[in-house]
Amino acid sequence: MKVGAVIITMGNRPDELRALLDSVAKQDGDPVEAVVVGNGSPVPDVPEGVRTIELPENLGIPGGRNVGIEAFGPGGTDVDVLMFLDDDGLLARNDTAELCRQAFEADPKLGIISFRIADPDTGSTQRRHVPRLRAADPMRNSRVTTFLGGANAVRTKVLAEVGGLPDEFFYAHEETDLAWRALDAGWMIDYRADMVLNHPTTAPSRHAVYHRMVARNRVWLARRNLPAPLVPVYLGVWMLLTLARRPSRPALKAWFGGFKEGWTTACGPRRPMKWRTVWRLTRLGRPPVI
Repeated sequence: MKVGAVIITMGNRPDELRALLDSVAKQDGDPVEAVVVGNGSPVPDVPEGVRTIELPENLGIPGGRNVGIEAFGPGGTDVDVLMFLDDDGLLARNDTAELCRQAFEADPKLGIISFRIADPDTGSTQRRHVPRLRAADPMRNSRVTTFLGGANAVRTKVLAEVGGLPDEFFYAHEETDLAWRALDAGWMIDYRADMVLNHPTTAPSRHAVYHRMVARNRVWLARRNLPAPLVPVYLGVWMLLTLARRPSRPALKAWFGGFKEGWTTACGPRRPMKWRTVWRLTRLGRPPVI
């Protein structure tokens, strides 16, 4: 299977980007072709053979990755698998691409693999980086219902069938939107602890737009994908969870502003998942109301 890699950058991590590309080049088996997308910024110097695309404006995370997908042909179909990697990450092992090939070849219904993210100094994995409710043991492989945006591999047949990431989201929840569409089409998602991306421990709230985008996109996610009776249940649960976490007053104000924006702005096409997909998500341990 032919494997490619899509990396988006703001051009502000040249050393980390070079280290990541070196780790991609060291992968066992056939070479992994890498494309680096400068998301509204020039691309720093990259090794020979790495393709680059410089966008005149920042299209956001899903928009930038979609441009990288199309660099591999319509829907990325010039390759069989695309890895999406954060530009400040590093593939910890040289066999990650080969493990991806083996996993996708062994399971024809496997559509997406979520890697384990580990801190390069401590080796620890944050709970939020384990894409399931039972996240206490990050070393346990399992079927899951979503995946990590900057540490994953996607079979390009999935992208050709259900489309790419939702450009409108810009940042936050775009992976879950794609995951739900893939699951609704019959594909499966695996979390693999042995496929590791080293990445510094960070907090998502470091982004200035975090609280607004999270709330707006949560509403969009529900409006686009859930059967109508589940939309208020899903959003009600998340509102209660947000209040229970007792965010600061400015954060809460931004969150409610984003929540309102999610209801008053266009969210893209609505394609509610089948009820059998709701049951599949429930059997996998995460019904789409949590």
